Amino acid sequence: MSFVLGFVALLLWSRVTNSDPQINLLQDGCSLHNVTNSSAFAATFNDTLDDLRSSISGSNSSLFATSHRPALQSVYSLFQCRGYLSAADCLACFSAAEGHIRRCGAADGGRVIYDGCFLRYESIPFFDQVTPLQNENSCDGRNATTGGFTTSVRSLVEDLSAATPRIPKFFAAVAREGVFAVAQCVETLSEEGCEQCLTAEVSNVMLCLPSTDGRALDVGCFMRYSDESFFPANRTVDLSPYLTNSYSGRSKSSNKWALIGGVAGGVGFLLLLLVVISLLWIRRSRVQRGPPKGDISRGTKFQSLLNFRYKDLKNATNNFSEKNKIGEGGFGDVYQGHLKNGRTVAVKRLAIAQSSRARADFQSEVKLISNIHHRNLVRLLGYSSKHEDFLLVYEYMANSSLDKFIFGDKRGFLNWGQRYGIIVGMARGLSYLHQEFHVRIIHRDIKCSNILLDDDFQPRVADFGLARLLPEDKTHLSTTFAGTFGYTAPEYAIHGQLSEKVDTYSYGIVVLEIISGRQCNDLKLEPVTQYLRDWAWKLHEQDRLLQMVDETLDPSDYSPEEVKRIIKIALLCTQFTVAARPTMSETVVLLLSQTDVALQPTRPTLIDASKMIYEEAIE
Repeated sequence: MSFVLGFVALLLWSRVTNSDPQINLLQDGCSLHNVTNSSAFAATFNDTLDDLRSSISGSNSSLFATSHRPALQSVYSLFQCRGYLSAADCLACFSAAEGHIRRCGAADGGRVIYDGCFLRYESIPFFDQVTPLQNENSCDGRNATTGGFTTSVRSLVEDLSAATPRIPKFFAAVAREGVFAVAQCVETLSEEGCEQCLTAEVSNVMLCLPSTDGRALDVGCFMRYSDESFFPANRTVDLSPYLTNSYSGRSKSSNKWALIGGVAGGVGFLLLLLVVISLLWIRRSRVQRGPPKGDISRGTKFQSLLNFRYKDLKNATNNFSEKNKIGEGGFGDVYQGHLKNGRTVAVKRLAIAQSSRARADFQSEVKLISNIHHRNLVRLLGYSSKHEDFLLVYEYMANSSLDKFIFGDKRGFLNWGQRYGIIVGMARGLSYLHQEFHVRIIHRDIKCSNILLDDDFQPRVADFGLARLLPEDKTHLSTTFAGTFGYTAPEYAIHGQLSEKVDTYSYGIVVLEIISGRQCNDLKLEPVTQYLRDWAWKLHEQDRLLQMVDETLDPSDYSPEEVKRIIKIALLCTQFTVAARPTMSETVVLLLSQTDVALQPTRPTLIDASKMIYEEAIE
């Protein structure tokens, strides 16, 4: 029987051709609001669509985005094909979407979603949007003839929802037990955003059962199942490496063993019930007494912030000894600490004024920071403020900070793949702080020493939110903090003008450091008398960008075109004019779009801005 099913599936698969752009319309819509200047918008909108078409024609990527920001009207656009479409079909799907979305006229936003692709534009950034309330499903009119199909669909879409956020490019196509299914998230989302979107889509697509073809669609993700193949056989993905442990134990045994397990389970249920009741009684008594301070051995990622005893942290860090010091910076020194429960943590001793107002601000800001959870941000575990010192307790990063791997004693260890992952992860973390968290947080001090690396060399931005603790009459841009001025945007360092684009500028400088292996203001490195950004601009104008690539990188390990594209993005981030810099969410899109059509950085008016900033600051 399994052979027959397999043979039938193979026949169905053979019906899939390479000339099907899959332009079955699933959803379309236009904004109810029109732009204020229709002629300016039309010109910008046409340029946007032209850029998208050029990007698709010159790349094998499935994600394309542009960000036009003229003075009168902004246009942000995003186009993505399903991961199984050929390059020709992707272009054909775009042509259909382009013609359809032009029906929106002067509306300031619109979208069209086909089976094979989607196109969206807005007058404001939307690249990190997960899901609005208008998510939908689309079902065909046929019903499955057996209950086994419904069971197989439920199992497969649940596995897709669990695995896809962990798969590169957030795309998976699977054929299993006569069911063909795909799941895809927009690549500009974070892993958490993809997971959130697909969780909602599982519920939506289930509503189609017992129909033999169902879809769930949203601005952030797409899911489809069918009893007929709709993607090539060579695009399938093995989900098993990406599934969580909760799925690894899924029963695959026969009915015989299921019956035996059911009988045994029935007998064991009574014993388990007694054990659970006993444990709940014990736990209740412990909760009533209250947990010991500083004990996080039983914590989960949703555990509330802990108020540590000062003496416990003092003992954990060996009285804040120099031997335990693992870092220092503008906000204070950092010490490695070993708690009584065996957990290793990082304890930051803040260098801020002691006053009742400072203490109140500290507790308020700490509470705010504790609500921030993102895979690319260092997690705050607890604090201590009842002593003369203000202490923050963070998760410990065994691989320390990025600066040690870029121009420190571990230089040359990171390959291009790891560096690219760090570049993207940093952008995702900053985008979350700027636009996804309910309070906008501007870091103000992005540099390699404030980027920590976890066990998998994924970046974790540190020290976010701490600038808000500083007194208003004191800036953290002090000459005692080496290297800060090379990273600081000119409008902030010279005029004190603060916006999220300050972080964008600093991010661009760090990206140049990651690629070159050279510190931004280290004149001891060749070429002499040139700051890193100035050097990059000159190489860009001379079309010699590859000359700045770190000599420790293996040339066979990276694509020259990809490296040049990332450098151009960094230069775009370091534009002298604030409005010319992308937001961090737009930067994420540029990093993932695999095209440089929209990358047209212009040489800053003040080419030696970083040098001028440094000199003016120390005067």
